Amino acid sequence: MTSVLDLAPGPALPVIPVVVIEEAADAVPMARALVAGGLPLIEVTLRTPAALDAVRAIAAEVPEAVVGAGTVVSAAGVADAVGAGARFLVSPGWTERLLGAMRDSGVPFLPGVSTASEVVALVERGVRDMKFFPAEAAGGVPYLKSLAGPLPQARFCPTGGVTLASAPAYLSLPNVGCVGGTWMLPPDALAAHDWPRVEALARGAAALRAPAGTPVAR
Repeated sequence: MTSVLDLAPGPALPVIPVVVIEEAADAVPMARALVAGGLPLIEVTLRTPAALDAVRAIAAEVPEAVVGAGTVVSAAGVADAVGAGARFLVSPGWTERLLGAMRDSGVPFLPGVSTASEVVALVERGVRDMKFFPAEAAGGVPYLKSLAGPLPQARFCPTGGVTLASAPAYLSLPNVGCVGGTWMLPPDALAAHDWPRVEALARGAAALRAPAGTPVAR
């Protein structure tokens, strides 16, 4: 199965925007701003009543976007998200039942981990790409650097507290494929429907690279 980290059209992208939609009507203009800024992979979190309608709208009206669903925590959530048009799934953690539902969905997925034991358990089950969450609270860059030696087959998308300032350090790690973040979607910009600002912030995120001289996993 194609990895979530390889879904983006064209060159691999350093950032997946993590979106909390309060009003479904905002979904399409927001997605268009992110795509215009160079971030076509969009994770809509299932944290609000508007989330599934937002996924449907983006899937139907913004064909340049690759829309997925995050905060997937149940088999029912998997079915609802895929039914709404989600092309990938992201969970904050995993259980056997949830992992099975994501596998059976037919779309790429990133199960969440925060400990070495969870990583080992997923590797045993043939899963190589994972969400590291909550990244900053769970140990951040030093923790992921420590995992690279004993578990080089695992690749991560750190999410949770990642910022424009900290993202390059994550991207410099050989076991990081991208990061997830919200900084290109500040609440005041969303409330004001300031889509040009969102586009500009997305463009800055899309241009992120690791510090000069360091290898970047892509």
